[in-house]
Amino acid sequence: MNDTPSRLPLNRTAILLLVVALAVIWFVPLGWRHLLPSDEGRYAEMAREMFVTGDWITPRYNAYKYFEKPPLQTWANALTFAWFGVGEWQARLYTALTGFAGVLLVGYTGTRVFNAATGLFAALVLATAPYWYLMGHFNTLDMGLSFWMELTLSSLLLAQRPNLPASHVRLWMWLCWGSMALAVLSKGLVGIILPGAVLVLYTLIARDWAVWKRLYLVSGLIVFFVIATPWFVLVQQRNPEFLNFFFIVQQFQRYLTPEQNRPGPIYYFVPVILVGFLPWLSVSVQSIRHALRTPRQPNGFSPVILLLVWAVFIFLFFSASHSKLLSYTLPIAPALALLIGMYLPLVTRDQWRRHLTGYAVFFVVAGFGAIFLGRLGDARTPNELYRAYQVWVFAALGVGFLLTLVALWLNRRSRTGIVGATVAFGAAWLLVATIAGTGHDVFGRLSSGAPLAPAVKAALAKLPPDTPFYSVGVLDHTMPFYVGHTMIMVAQPDELTFGVSVEPEKWVPTVDEWIKRWDSDRYALALMPPQRFNELSARKVPMQVVARDVRRVIVEKPQQ
Repeated sequence: MNDTPSRLPLNRTAILLLVVALAVIWFVPLGWRHLLPSDEGRYAEMAREMFVTGDWITPRYNAYKYFEKPPLQTWANALTFAWFGVGEWQARLYTALTGFAGVLLVGYTGTRVFNAATGLFAALVLATAPYWYLMGHFNTLDMGLSFWMELTLSSLLLAQRPNLPASHVRLWMWLCWGSMALAVLSKGLVGIILPGAVLVLYTLIARDWAVWKRLYLVSGLIVFFVIATPWFVLVQQRNPEFLNFFFIVQQFQRYLTPEQNRPGPIYYFVPVILVGFLPWLSVSVQSIRHALRTPRQPNGFSPVILLLVWAVFIFLFFSASHSKLLSYTLPIAPALALLIGMYLPLVTRDQWRRHLTGYAVFFVVAGFGAIFLGRLGDARTPNELYRAYQVWVFAALGVGFLLTLVALWLNRRSRTGIVGATVAFGAAWLLVATIAGTGHDVFGRLSSGAPLAPAVKAALAKLPPDTPFYSVGVLDHTMPFYVGHTMIMVAQPDELTFGVSVEPEKWVPTVDEWIKRWDSDRYALALMPPQRFNELSARKVPMQVVARDVRRVIVEKPQQ
């Protein structure tokens, strides 16, 4: 098989148009969905509270100290609220920007480290992989972390190119160290532990000891600590309990013990990666085989081995963790995109035809499978929501099928048609994710509680600013953001256990004690599950319903 073509398969104008089209599809839908619990509501509310209070050092959630994660994304979201106002698309903007920048970065890295064709196809793979695209449209920490880790990886690859002037190597490595610091400020020690472990393993596997001479360890560590240290020093000065909870409990016990109640089997992330890179599964094995045959650079450095070690180690690292979430392995996506991007320019027209035909059949089969969505539902999530979402799924699959047919037609035209076919096929999956993701708001509208917010805000507007708002036996992750008011936890601290432990005066330990406070309050509101509302109503607790749905009831203390 020939080496990957080095000539750019599209001219600069065409590439610019693709970037503009991607930007439109990427950013326009940000405000089309309500925030989902728990992550989206939590991180949006933390940023809102930071913006409102002006305290940029001590992160708080529902007015309680919240030290589970560092503050980089909270800072970014708070600044977004300051510049553009408080809202849903504003809460997702930082995540979307880092995801979009990650696509451009993987394209640049592929072009500079390998060749122009690899850069273009790697960017197409990453942009259209459902894993990367969907995570780029949810307000979670993992996309921001993944971008800074991608920048760490890319900077290292770019710094190790042969015949690069020493001054350029130094600048790229300083960027590498700086991005590791920002990864630490995004989510903690994984930002430096994972790249460091990957580099050690790469050295042992590739027998490339010379790479350590080009890391600029001393000046790089200075860059790292200058960026990463100040916040840790300041937050510890103001909160003496910080270091033990953040490093011991959150960084080590979270990984080594099942205390976070996020279990999963050892193969948990296998289906995540398979579904996350579903459009490119049929070429994945060939991509790895081709990558393994790629020779080293003249200076002995092997980008391919580093990419493989990066992907495999991070995957195994999180697979071994006692705490698992779907987005944890997201940092391996850029490495996989580069490996697949190296191979795609070599795919023949016949191979593409088989690839596209298989996915056209997949869309048809998935359409029949979507029929069963209309049979799902329960008291918490009614059947009519599934039937409403079914329409969106059918639309997404229909668009995906039609664009795959377009890709098949383009593939028949000429050799250059393969590029057009790849773009059309990528657009198919991009729109499938966009349409299905947007349609998911039929569930998100209910889970967010946003339809209740106008009535609650109207009630709050008639009451004094210091009116207590209780959350009885439940932590609602989205309502504080939508009503613009923090809540006092009652009976169940949930993930605010640490904040309650250091500021116990800010919560109510039992329902009976809350009833006493409720009786003594002149003005008060409370949020509770419907079952709790029924129990309290049976106990003749005076409550006037302000708003309710199948998941929550919001009540007001009746005025005398």
